[in-house]
Amino acid sequence: MSDFRLYAETGLYYGLGITNQALVLLFAMLAVSYSFKDWKKLLLLIAVFSIGSFVSLLLSSFGIVTIKVKLVTFLIPLTVLITALYNLFTAGKSAKKESVSILGFLVFCFGIIHGLAFATYFNGVFSGKAYEKILSLIAFAIGIEGAQLTVVLALLILSYVIHTFFRFSKRDFILVLSAFVIGVIVPLLIKNEIWK
Repeated sequence: MSDFRLYAETGLYYGLGITNQALVLLFAMLAVSYSFKDWKKLLLLIAVFSIGSFVSLLLSSFGIVTIKVKLVTFLIPLTVLITALYNLFTAGKSAKKESVSILGFLVFCFGIIHGLAFATYFNGVFSGKAYEKILSLIAFAIGIEGAQLTVVLALLILSYVIHTFFRFSKRDFILVLSAFVIGVIVPLLIKNEIWK
């Protein structure tokens, strides 16, 4: 049981770590358009991402699916950029509140991409027998899920404070935060190793 806890904590710290800022930014971009009253839709998006990431984490960790690390490190910030651009173009539109199907599909695909990166990290820290791997993978995935929920909860609280106390409109908050994230992500894409 101590190994289970260790891998769950490893997943949590990896998900919240400064080296994995893309995951934090992605979930900030997913949560920025929602409020506490939209918790069911947001929880659905998190679940869809988690399913995609766990499937690719599982397949990649057991060597069933392989992809070049350079490509994954390029695709991950690209997922954040796409989500931020999506927010810019849909900020304040009522259709976004009614359906999460397009965003849900994108988030599932993004989960698959991020899961490949999770597998690269997991395989680097895992040191056990093959039959222990599945339980450790589940613990690691639970830890990452905890990191995602932490980021989403923090963003929802920040959003509530900004809307309630500072009277900043939701649309303006989405636009400002999305533009900020784009400003952070674009240099990462430009400096990515894929161009070398």
